[in-house]
Amino acid sequence: MRIPRIVVAAPASGSGKTTVATGLMAALTARGLDVSPHKVGPDYIDPGYHALAAGRPGRNLDPWLTSEDLVAPLFLHGARNADVAVVEGVMGLFDGAEAAGGGFASTAHVARLLAAPVVLVVDASSAGRSIAALVHGFVTYDSTVRIGGVILNRVGSDRHERICRAAIEETGLPVLGALRRNADVDTPSRHLGLIPAAERRADAVRTVERLGALVAESCDLQGLLALAHAAPPIDARPWDPDAAVDPEEGAVRSPEAAGGGMGGARPVVAVAGGPAFTFGYAENDELLAAAGADVVPFDPLRDEALPDGTRGVVIGGGFPEMYAAELAANEPLRRRVAAFDGPIYAECAGLLYLARTLDGAPMCGIVDAEASMTSRLTLGYREAVAVTDSPVARTGERFRGHEFHRTVVRRGPGAEAAWRWPGSGPEGFAGPRRLASYLHLHWAGSPEMASRFVGACV
Repeated sequence: MRIPRIVVAAPASGSGKTTVATGLMAALTARGLDVSPHKVGPDYIDPGYHALAAGRPGRNLDPWLTSEDLVAPLFLHGARNADVAVVEGVMGLFDGAEAAGGGFASTAHVARLLAAPVVLVVDASSAGRSIAALVHGFVTYDSTVRIGGVILNRVGSDRHERICRAAIEETGLPVLGALRRNADVDTPSRHLGLIPAAERRADAVRTVERLGALVAESCDLQGLLALAHAAPPIDARPWDPDAAVDPEEGAVRSPEAAGGGMGGARPVVAVAGGPAFTFGYAENDELLAAAGADVVPFDPLRDEALPDGTRGVVIGGGFPEMYAAELAANEPLRRRVAAFDGPIYAECAGLLYLARTLDGAPMCGIVDAEASMTSRLTLGYREAVAVTDSPVARTGERFRGHEFHRTVVRRGPGAEAAWRWPGSGPEGFAGPRRLASYLHLHWAGSPEMASRFVGACV
């Protein structure tokens, strides 16, 4: 399949990838193009801004969390009917998963898997002609990665831009844009990065509009589109959630198969959302629906009851620590979640919500733990082994996931763990009707989780 595509990368974090990628998505969308937004790695926050810019779900591409073989199919699935796709990289171009070595799951790795040209965003704020040596090094470091152009960021003046442009163009690469230092497009951050778009919706919309205008006036959109159109066809088929789920693992292929006293109805799976629970992969919900569930969102900050007919609950990641008082104040919902006897799957923020307390505020009390904020960041890929049967995993099975938090939980005595991984003690909480842990999982890499969860609901 031929999807015009471009990867926005950088020499290091903080160079301006998100500014350029989000602005490019918004600028191309404003020109009437249907833009498919993507992000390399397990980031949840940037895709929220991408979705605002493009009007389509922001989707992640991660060979570690899924597999190398799934990167192109998942990309094609997300880019169905799109005119062009923009992929924002992660960290520096060649930075990947240390545990796998060799730049695995890096932006360069994903660019190779997609046969996609790369635009390198370079922070020019403290350099002149020397910036050409940096660019030359990145171009020649790995000949399997095609860097097709450079965008300068944080340029100080017309003279500064002329010096940098002339030096880079001597290397044979075109400069496809130059963005001036502009505090008006800065996005506020806190302890885990940018504040999610869902928490500042009106301001986030204005920020994205400003980014689109900035990129439109500062970059060669025609040149960037020409580079995207130069990408060759991808020899793969789009990923299909209906084909991924397995009836042998519990997926309900038809309402009649649901049975179980449900009158043939599809089981309702309530998925937490709202400002406190903004982290999730679109494919997870698509797999639940493909496995036979009706996926219905609810907001633990505002809704006092679970959706009608709820048979299972999924609570993903987010920032409950920023809303502990409001979550605690919604006592009607906390009591209903505590009394719910169906399967529950919770990741990170969901774990905190199911704990007895979060920074002293009462939560649902389903898991015997107390949670609190710390100054220490826990971050990294994990290869986890299930140590207790749960609605989604069987003892001894291996899953690849990701941790990203600044909280800790203190376990109560006798609680059954969910996982272990190298260097860890017991992680998370599991049992026949629940799994709650810090581990974030992309279910496209383990679609049996969706099938099993829906099976447990019926």
